[in-house]
Amino acid sequence: MINTKLIYLDNNATTKVDEKVLEVMMPYFTQYYGNPSSIYEFGGKNSKAIKEAREQIKEFFGANSAKEIFFTASGSESANMAIRGILTSDKSRNHLITTKVEHPCVLNLHKQLEKEGYRISYIGVNSAGELNLDELYNAIDEKTALVSCMYANNETGTINPVEEIADKVKSIDSKIKVFVDAVQAAGKIKLDVKNTQIDMMGVSGHKFHAPKGIGALYVKSSVLITPLIIGGHQENGKRAGTENVPFIIGMAKAAELAQSSLNYESTEVKRLRDKLENGLLSKIYNARLNSCAHKRVPNTTNIGFEFVEGELILLNMNDYGICASSGSACTSGSLDPSHVLKAMGVPFTALHGSIRFSLSRFTTEEEIDYTLEKMPLIMEKLTKISPFQKELKELKARKGII
Repeated sequence: MINTKLIYLDNNATTKVDEKVLEVMMPYFTQYYGNPSSIYEFGGKNSKAIKEAREQIKEFFGANSAKEIFFTASGSESANMAIRGILTSDKSRNHLITTKVEHPCVLNLHKQLEKEGYRISYIGVNSAGELNLDELYNAIDEKTALVSCMYANNETGTINPVEEIADKVKSIDSKIKVFVDAVQAAGKIKLDVKNTQIDMMGVSGHKFHAPKGIGALYVKSSVLITPLIIGGHQENGKRAGTENVPFIIGMAKAAELAQSSLNYESTEVKRLRDKLENGLLSKIYNARLNSCAHKRVPNTTNIGFEFVEGELILLNMNDYGICASSGSACTSGSLDPSHVLKAMGVPFTALHGSIRFSLSRFTTEEEIDYTLEKMPLIMEKLTKISPFQKELKELKARKGII
């Protein structure tokens, strides 16, 4: 089936570049193309533009100083720069704490560090995806160097109490550093690092309508990290390489627009998310809610369709032009079930058939209505060919469906 309609509900994977963002970027490709490190005025204009962008990103983070903001190429680089930067600046401690539900850029880095001799504690979650805080605090010992915890989960939208965690960690041992991956929180909920004990926080521009290939890292002024990329003096000596001026300008504009849209995110985007979520659960008998935490970002839901294969669901959705995912975009090439849902104890009956739907401020009512029209048709087709007919019949009986 060839379908020209596009219903994009995979905004946690990436977002469209806002046209207002693209507009401010364009002159820096062809008109203001000078190297910002140059001493002549033509390059100096770009240096000034970067300085203004850094101020905007400082406001986005809620940081105290623009000097605490470093531009990177991605959320993954921000995480690596923060975590490795702390470890190489202080080698007296070799114990790290993270969670079982982190994004691969944090989780896989910790697995690599484990191979390099570091001792890692992986903290679990409950069935709602909420962290076991007692387990986290009890894991701290005299050799703990760093606690890494995501702000909002990319698959379920669950918000972690990162400010509370940072406060508690520091009360146990003030020398421990705290890194927060805020990639999925940025642009959806307010960030305000200056009033927290958080030492470092990373974001990625393409998650809030900036282009791919640009990110930022907040590092508290009192925290020392060693650079990941060695070379020139750029980024106050913390990240070498000529600055990506157009993308930096674009991310700053995207951050400004995101800040002004937070109320819309928490009301209208949430309303559409809830309409989609409730509609799928009411219309499809083998649907279950995986995103059941009390606190979630407003755009994300994760639905498990029992006894149906997720890849088949996505392929059939694609036939109708509906885009969603079965987990993190960084693990989409794997046939393994989501490590996040496994950690939550999602039953095997739904684990392979779980789909993440993630909206944006560009999602429309008509798109949600269309999705709610087509998803029951898809599921009716797939349940008929499922090899688990007995189990589906029993599920119907439990729900009183004749």
